[in-house]
Amino acid sequence: MVMKIEPIKKAIDHLSSQKKYDEIIYMSPDGELLDQPLANQFSLSKNLLILCGHYKGIDERVRTHFITKEISIGNYVLSGGELAAAVFCDAIIRLIPGVIGDETSALSDSFQDQLLAPPVYTRPADFEGLKVPDVLLSGDEKKISEWRHEQSVKRTKERRPGLFD
Repeated sequence: MVMKIEPIKKAIDHLSSQKKYDEIIYMSPDGELLDQPLANQFSLSKNLLILCGHYKGIDERVRTHFITKEISIGNYVLSGGELAAAVFCDAIIRLIPGVIGDETSALSDSFQDQLLAPPVYTRPADFEGLKVPDVLLSGDEKKISEWRHEQSVKRTKERRPGLFD
């Protein structure tokens, strides 16, 4: 099944008559791979229109004449673009000021600096002999920051070495 051009064109025209869209995005396995820098870029957009295909997708004429950007969330295929659109939306919405309680929190997430996030801990500092690293309890912000960076590098090398390529 391929979605027809006529109803898609009507929908785009109708929505575009009501507001200006920075991009008309089609969720597609052959689109640009979503990563943190791309999410950061899209979080600055005012309005995005997202089109999701289903099964075999949409008429190619829609892609070539009306879509301004194609986005993929990974090297695999889903039955439709709805779940991909939800992932895309969540990745960018959480970066908009006011969405997350601590606005600086998203700046220390994985991939903001091309590294995975360091380990995180909660209280108590000692749970049945499982201890929080001493440096995190030291109160020395410089040492804590250095430790977190070292842990991010270590974790990235161990779990996602391809990020260093």
